Amino acid sequence: MLNLKVHINNIRGTQMAAKITGKFSIDDHEFRFSAIAFGRIGGQNIGAKLSKTTENQLKKLGYDTEEVITSLQRNLLPYH
Repeated sequence: MLNLKVHINNIRGTQMAAKITGKFSIDDHEFRFSAIAFGRIGGQNIGAKLSKTTENQLKKLGYDTEEVITSLQRNLLPYH
């Protein structure tokens, strides 16, 4: 499991749909992200996006980008 910490800069929108922007850190490395949060029947859903630059940086550092995105999305669920 990744030691991922999330910092939210901004949440815009409603309970049904909101855009989230912020930063996350893994170990001593910090990266930006954006995400869309949807509140729907059956629970909340978060779709996080990383830039190609961020994805490439993560790969160079030896991180699995899919694992990072999944962990980021799990960490964002309490915020929406």
